Amino acid sequence: MGLIPHSSTFLLPNLPTTDNGPALTYALIILNQRLPRFTPLLWKHAQVHICADGGANRVFDELPGFFPHEDPSDIRMRYKPYAIKGDMDSIRTEVLEYYRGLGTKIIDESQDQDTTDLHKCVAYIRDLLNLEHPNLCILVTGALGGRFDHEMGNINVICRFPSMRIILLSDDCLIQLLPSTHHHKIHIHSSVEGPHCGLIPIGMVAGRTTTTGLQWNLDNTEMRFGGLVSTSNIVKENIVTVQSDSDLLWTISIKKE
Repeated sequence: MGLIPHSSTFLLPNLPTTDNGPALTYALIILNQRLPRFTPLLWKHAQVHICADGGANRVFDELPGFFPHEDPSDIRMRYKPYAIKGDMDSIRTEVLEYYRGLGTKIIDESQDQDTTDLHKCVAYIRDLLNLEHPNLCILVTGALGGRFDHEMGNINVICRFPSMRIILLSDDCLIQLLPSTHHHKIHIHSSVEGPHCGLIPIGMVAGRTTTTGLQWNLDNTEMRFGGLVSTSNIVKENIVTVQSDSDLLWTISIKKE
């Protein structure tokens, strides 16, 4: 069974020239929730920037507030999304026309009501880059918080694309899928994340999970809803390892500046 390394270097001011494992190509998806304080940093690290429907309102309205001493129009031109994709039920008309005028691709998927806007954007990035490879990492802001059904829908998306590295972010934490097809080695950047963390079975019983590097490690432990779930755990080492017979969600807190 192969090993996948994980590292939250996208939360660091500068991406290291050499990291644990191959260098990643980042894509950023912005959903329609308040932008995290580190959004400009994620934007800088990403190669492509996609707004999901009303996420464009957030970029238009909120990004200038990160740069209070600069002209808002300059900020809006600097942070122009590559594309806006979704069913277009949330984006304001004036925002849509503004970005259309800047050359942003507008992709109306209102005919598709069977998938979420996040699903549409992930599929678009996959097709745009023409591959599902281990070096692509999709960062998603606005995926956590707000309506619970939206949050569950976003978690469902990362389960529907298990071979893709997708990280859901809020001001407080991140969530990503650890597929059972691999063992996982998580490099902890204690300056920006932790110490609170969790491993959560999703959709089925996790019969046997083993970890190292946590305050309360698991040793071939069963986890299930209605039984044990490893929430409110604590990172104790710089490296956490996880192996399980079921897909798990990994979550870790993000430190306030």
